[in-house]
Amino acid sequence: MTQVAGVGGQSERLAGRRRKMAVESRVTQEEIKKEPEKPIDREKTCPLLLRVFTTNNGRHHRMDEFSRGNVPSSELQIYTWMDATLKELTSLVKEVYPEARKKGTHFNFAIVFTDPKRPGYRVKEIGSTMSGRKGTDDSMTLQSQKFQIGDYLDIAITPPNRAPPPSGRMRPY
Repeated sequence: MTQVAGVGGQSERLAGRRRKMAVESRVTQEEIKKEPEKPIDREKTCPLLLRVFTTNNGRHHRMDEFSRGNVPSSELQIYTWMDATLKELTSLVKEVYPEARKKGTHFNFAIVFTDPKRPGYRVKEIGSTMSGRKGTDDSMTLQSQKFQIGDYLDIAITPPNRAPPPSGRMRPY
């Protein structure tokens, strides 16, 4: 009988350790969230496949174009990392589309993701860049915008001298 009690006491101690470890683990997670983004070592980290869809009319694709397993036909596949900046992605798009190299071409970025609450996709505009000009969103990363592997990137390209359509995103003055 003593052995059984000893075994029971040991499992109680182990359960106590597990609870304590869980609390320590939560604190560590909170500390991680407060730390700034750590740079990704691109030599040691495997890149992700980023599926990018572009338009050249200044408007993003309609969400129904992503329904029922379909995607728009204007797909670029880019291997990159979560710390890729919008300016870096702009330069990769310009390599493929020479007409987008013109100074003043506007690139409006949005993440297209599945909606966990209802069927279909949602879109979240995240920022914009412009060929030949520095901008406030140039250094924004996919990671900083909560991009998740499996999401799509939709880029609405507006040629120079044509005003981009108004976006749903409010910008502070």
